[in-house]
Amino acid sequence: MVLKVFLQDTSTWVRYSSDKCQSCQALCCHLPVEVDLDDLVNMELLSEFEVELGHKYILKKLTKEKIVKRFDAKTEKYLLVQMGDGACPCLGKDKRCTIYEKRPKTCRNHPIIGPRPGFCPYKKK
Repeated sequence: MVLKVFLQDTSTWVRYSSDKCQSCQALCCHLPVEVDLDDLVNMELLSEFEVELGHKYILKKLTKEKIVKRFDAKTEKYLLVQMGDGACPCLGKDKRCTIYEKRPKTCRNHPIIGPRPGFCPYKKK
């Protein structure tokens, strides 16, 4: 619960600099992650063929596989599930992304775009 409050209170965040990432607890990886169809294909969670089957099929498949929590029809974005502690399922035990080269645009663009652009929820390991 404390982590969730910390993540929501963006006034506690620090100005982002890439040198912080190596010593961080990866709290940005505890933020909700929205993905689109291109992300799901890039992450190798869907094939190009499956994309053609439509959102209803995709939502059913990825919900059953416990990958997606829900779909927003307005934005056409899927919300990935989070682990019990709120972490992204792609976050490794070493606090590093296990799919870094295939990570979704939301992650690639953080913290340029996000709850507080230019800032991150840095906490030293």
